[in-house]
Amino acid sequence: MSRLAVVCGGSRGIGGAVARLLAERGCRVAVVCRGEEAARAAVASLRGVDHVALGCDVSKEHEVQRSFETIQKTCGDVSYLVNAAGVNRDALLLRTKADDMMSVLHTNLLGSMLTCRAALRSLLRSPGAAIVNIGSVVGLLENAGQCVYSASKAGLQGFTLSLAKEVGSRGVRVNQQAPGFIRTDMTSGLKEAAAAARSVPLGRFGEPEEAARAALIMRESPYVTGQVLVVDGALQLAMITVFLPSRPVRPQWAWPNDAADSRASGPVARSGETPPPLTAHLWRGCSCRTLAAGGIFSSGNV
Repeated sequence: MSRLAVVCGGSRGIGGAVARLLAERGCRVAVVCRGEEAARAAVASLRGVDHVALGCDVSKEHEVQRSFETIQKTCGDVSYLVNAAGVNRDALLLRTKADDMMSVLHTNLLGSMLTCRAALRSLLRSPGAAIVNIGSVVGLLENAGQCVYSASKAGLQGFTLSLAKEVGSRGVRVNQQAPGFIRTDMTSGLKEAAAAARSVPLGRFGEPEEAARAALIMRESPYVTGQVLVVDGALQLAMITVFLPSRPVRPQWAWPNDAADSRASGPVARSGETPPPLTAHLWRGCSCRTLAAGGIFSSGNV
């Protein structure tokens, strides 16, 4: 009997590639996405029969509950859950509307919480059950203009690791993938795509199928849980944060104790002594710059 895999956001991108690979490996797949027509089109392209298509907005509790009740009645217990539904609203925080914040947080974070909760009783009954949440490398590394998106993916990581601890004793494994630049609809409108690709040590964007294969490694590895697998072509390794003085470093190291030094936030140099570690709270007025394979990405003041 085929094991049942539910793929949320399974009509395109990484989720679509995961659904195709699961079907090729003999799973019965339930594709869940916002539009039922898109879900049906995705199911029609899958190898095998008896796959299921459902329209569901994962940010809405009643729709998630209804969808998983339907899956339980028509297909039985869920063995695998992949959460790949996600949205992005890139903008500087000052220009981000509260409605856009809620949309990103509800879809990327709350949505995965709701689907995991709805599937959990079913997963607990399935030997070898596994959950894979698709996050983002931006959840691990900061990026200007993506405050809300980054927060949603960082929150997803905390949720994933906590849930892994919560259900590990019951045999359910929970992991997260953190992809970098993957060639999907979400990155198709990316400005300066060529420059972004050059910032990746491998020199290109990843393909959805490559990310999907990595996701299935976590699904199929029985002793792997509570982990975040970064699939970014070594983008993280290309990004190094350094502190560069934006004003002359004082000639002596000593904690300031007079009025003239009261504006300083850290020690100053004293001849022959080793300076203290370079930490942000000691280096007010220094430039914090992110260096990458393509040059300096961003800079600001500590």
